[in-house]
Amino acid sequence: HVYFSPGMFGFARLASYDYFAHVERALAARFERAGHELVAHVSGVLPTASVRRRAAKLAELIVSTSTGDGPIHLLGHSTGGLDARLVSSPSERFLNERNRAWLARLKSVTTMNTPHFGTPLASFFATSRGQQALYAMSAFTVIGLSIGARPLALVSLLVGTIGRGDRALGLSVPMWDQTVDSFVKLIDDARNPDVRAYLKAIKEDQGAMLQLSPEAMDLVVAGFEDRPGVRYQCTVSMSPLPGPKKWLRVLGHPLHAASLALFTALHSITANYDRRYPCAETDVSKEAEQSESTPAPPLEHGVEEALRKTFGEAPDLHANDGCVPLRSQLWGTLAWAGLGDHLDVLGHYRDETPEAHPEHRHHDWLTSGSQFDDARFEELMDAVANGMLSAPS
Repeated sequence: HVYFSPGMFGFARLASYDYFAHVERALAARFERAGHELVAHVSGVLPTASVRRRAAKLAELIVSTSTGDGPIHLLGHSTGGLDARLVSSPSERFLNERNRAWLARLKSVTTMNTPHFGTPLASFFATSRGQQALYAMSAFTVIGLSIGARPLALVSLLVGTIGRGDRALGLSVPMWDQTVDSFVKLIDDARNPDVRAYLKAIKEDQGAMLQLSPEAMDLVVAGFEDRPGVRYQCTVSMSPLPGPKKWLRVLGHPLHAASLALFTALHSITANYDRRYPCAETDVSKEAEQSESTPAPPLEHGVEEALRKTFGEAPDLHANDGCVPLRSQLWGTLAWAGLGDHLDVLGHYRDETPEAHPEHRHHDWLTSGSQFDDARFEELMDAVANGMLSAPS
């Protein structure tokens, strides 16, 4: 049994769209080649609710579906990785004995691009203006999925001004507020009951926005524990800020250009950090050496060398995937590292190759210019599957 926990804005299935469709299909094929049947379950998480509430939902799913005595694996993307860590932590106190019985069968926890040490983006979304932008961005993501358009591109002209201030496009504060209000009113008129329920959940509970700030995650690092005998592995990625060549490639493609502008704004916000609460400090980071914070837990042996080999040099504290700093994504064994944005790693990247089955096509939610492709995705899935299959029995 493999249990998938979606990240921020995540869902199991919405508007005929599966969040983990590509990952699930890729892992199932690899398990089958190894002589195992993968039984997949996707948690219907509360999109922006607190990690504890999301973890409780994940636990309920596991208890109700983990029949038999076979091994159990957890995989979480983004915030979903924190759900998996909390539900498996020996220090958790919200599960009763019945809800803990399955833990004896847990073999691995995989976190993909998870903010283990927080993300500055959450700090922005916790502001009053950030909450408006968060709701508008989430809403248009869903609406875009339901009509088959590139979702983030629809809202990028609105949110693309975030990282550069209101004057970036000549917008005054009142004009910004009026624009956001107009979008939100449009979303409130959505008639699809599933979409309305999803948007209502985002509007009513944004607890994760407070919990995922680097300051708040400073406590989580101290409170979460790894379960003995369980393999903890992570995948990490980064995508540099788009340069002139990337902008030239989207000339004549308004949707791609707008989406690239959104990525640039999100990347710029995520690159900011507080010296008192930096992400995953290392002895090679001059910025970390100058900080006044308590040192983060040491990385496993060989991680720094693997990062240098992949990227040519050790990524600094500014490196991120557009949502989460790369060094915040590190926890446990490093299974895979590479270039890619926050959604590329799920299989949501640009794919121009015709497919026999259209539902298998990869669609890019967020244009970053990372050049993520099929080969990199296959390599990533190989690493995740190998880690699960080689977990201690």
